[in-house]
Amino acid sequence: MAAPSDVKLRPERRWYVIGGFFLLLFLLLVARLYVLQIKDHQQSVAQVDSLSLHVATIPASRGLILDRNGTPLVNNVTTVEIRLSRAEATLNPKIEGTLASLTGQSVNQIASDLANQAYSPYQPAPILANAPANIVEFIKLHASEFPGVSVLDVSQRSYPLGGNVGSQVLGYVGPITSNEIKAHPGAGYQTDSTIGQSGIESFYEQYLRGHDGTSTIEVNANGSVLGTLHTTQPRVGDSVVLNIDAGLQKALDGILKSDVLHDRTVPDPRSGLLPAAINGAAVVMDVNNGAVLAMSSYPSYNLSSFVNGLSDAQFHHLLAVGAFNNYAIQGLYTPGSTFKLITATADMQTGILSPNVLIDDTGQFKVPGCHSNPKGCVFHDDETTGNGYVNLPLALTKSSDYYFYNLGYLFWSQQAKYGQTPIQNVAHEYGLDQYTNIDLPNEVVGRVDSPQVRKALHAAAPKAFPYVSWYTGDNIEMAFGQGTTALTPIALANAYATFANGGTRYAPEVAAAIINAHGKTVIHYGPRVLGHVSLPPRVRNPILAGLEGVVMSPEGTAYAPFHSIINFSLTSFPIAGKTGTASNGGVSKEPNSWFVGFGPTTHPKYVVLCVIEEGGYGADAAAPVVAETFNYLVAHPIGPVKLKGQLSTPTTTTTSTSSTTTTTHK
Repeated sequence: MAAPSDVKLRPERRWYVIGGFFLLLFLLLVARLYVLQIKDHQQSVAQVDSLSLHVATIPASRGLILDRNGTPLVNNVTTVEIRLSRAEATLNPKIEGTLASLTGQSVNQIASDLANQAYSPYQPAPILANAPANIVEFIKLHASEFPGVSVLDVSQRSYPLGGNVGSQVLGYVGPITSNEIKAHPGAGYQTDSTIGQSGIESFYEQYLRGHDGTSTIEVNANGSVLGTLHTTQPRVGDSVVLNIDAGLQKALDGILKSDVLHDRTVPDPRSGLLPAAINGAAVVMDVNNGAVLAMSSYPSYNLSSFVNGLSDAQFHHLLAVGAFNNYAIQGLYTPGSTFKLITATADMQTGILSPNVLIDDTGQFKVPGCHSNPKGCVFHDDETTGNGYVNLPLALTKSSDYYFYNLGYLFWSQQAKYGQTPIQNVAHEYGLDQYTNIDLPNEVVGRVDSPQVRKALHAAAPKAFPYVSWYTGDNIEMAFGQGTTALTPIALANAYATFANGGTRYAPEVAAAIINAHGKTVIHYGPRVLGHVSLPPRVRNPILAGLEGVVMSPEGTAYAPFHSIINFSLTSFPIAGKTGTASNGGVSKEPNSWFVGFGPTTHPKYVVLCVIEEGGYGADAAAPVVAETFNYLVAHPIGPVKLKGQLSTPTTTTTSTSSTTTTTHK
């Protein structure tokens, strides 16, 4: 082994190794900088921005809801809201107590508002809505004492005619839920957004909501807001013009409510029972195009409650009494004698019984060939003394059950010629077992009793509907509107509108048009034809004569209430209609009270319907509502929809420039 003194020193190797190592690090650094600054420049900038820039939403004001004359039913008012910065509250814990003392709220409530995850952490949290002017002024004058506190003008819903007018039709707006956000992906909703929850507010949400603006803010590493870099102004929502007439709507709401409350205080003169009058609905439509001129439902609620704040106790009370239901489109009621229009139409279309043939109404109809329990073989008129000899028109005028018992029997006994469901087939043409496709959410569909429906009901709920077989007696009950037939008021009103106009079935239309903030029409909703019923003069005229007699003839079931209530001449404005008194089963329940009328019969324009659940006889409870409504209509004829120059929206910066469109569907 060589001695150390004999080995040549080579320090340059160490320098080579060290230098090479640092050169490699330098090259790696250069490569990384190339990737970050050149190759992935855009991605890197975006990543930095995502950590320092945040986009906050600026809510857009909702569009208005107007009646057919341009009268605002729902508009917006600007209120003042006090907000507190979360970052400032963290830096100055005492501000919560100071703000609580000023506003009268508890510190815990303010802390809860700050912790509310529904609001963006980079935006001040709302602390007090509808702030009084004296509090706002104090904060502005003593701004140094309230670090992080801001005062903001916000838009909220207002009801110029009062929150009780057309509540279920108009609907209300409420905070959006997580499920609703998921149901509208890409729509731009945030956790602090509001959304239409019912009625027109919900159905036309996509137009009313407008387009939210944005505010791009910069935050530091601690999450504190440094400033606003860019702002996009919100665009106010489009407004919806309704076919509703504000005056008629207000009148109908009052008439229905007054009648229901009065009905609960007057015992039924025949049974002696006090009607429960649980709920009711009323509808007015234009028979020539399906326009809904007014729609009322009772019990109801005040829309302003959702703006001012509804307590849990109030909410659960309204929920318990069914105030949030729109019974005009969601109520299902046994129709009783109002269904006789359908059976009479089937009679005249098939010719199974001539309209001039006289039938001896004895008050008791015994099913021919029936040998079972006598109670199952005999059907009684409401008037047990009977109506004597009646033909089709007189049977409608007097509401002879016997006559329609006989028709139900004749159709079932001649199945080979007319099939099992000739009456149900006509009901289908009138749309009674289908959705009307009204432009309101949550409409329910009615049903018309039949062998097929009986089986379907039993399969779905065997305990509630234990019987599967269909007998002659079932067909008899169905023919005069009993059994398991259950209809919505809007569907039955539409059926009578179809008869009144000669056979064209339109979809009921609540909205007439969508207009932008400049009052320009962007969508116009034309009539939607859903079907036709064959009503040539030989079919329609005998039925019309009978329905006119209901109101105009002293023998008519609604003659007395109309002649005691109306203040116009039936000669100049003739009305036809039909009462309905539908059994609810059991001796302790009053029947459903119906009346539906249309006029003037010389050139039909309006159909008016009222139903009151467990309200008693149709002539006693429902007919007065219709008579009072016709008083209003005769005194205040409904004019055409006004669409030009009717809107000036105060809270908009950018408006739609889309062209006008006429559509027949939604």
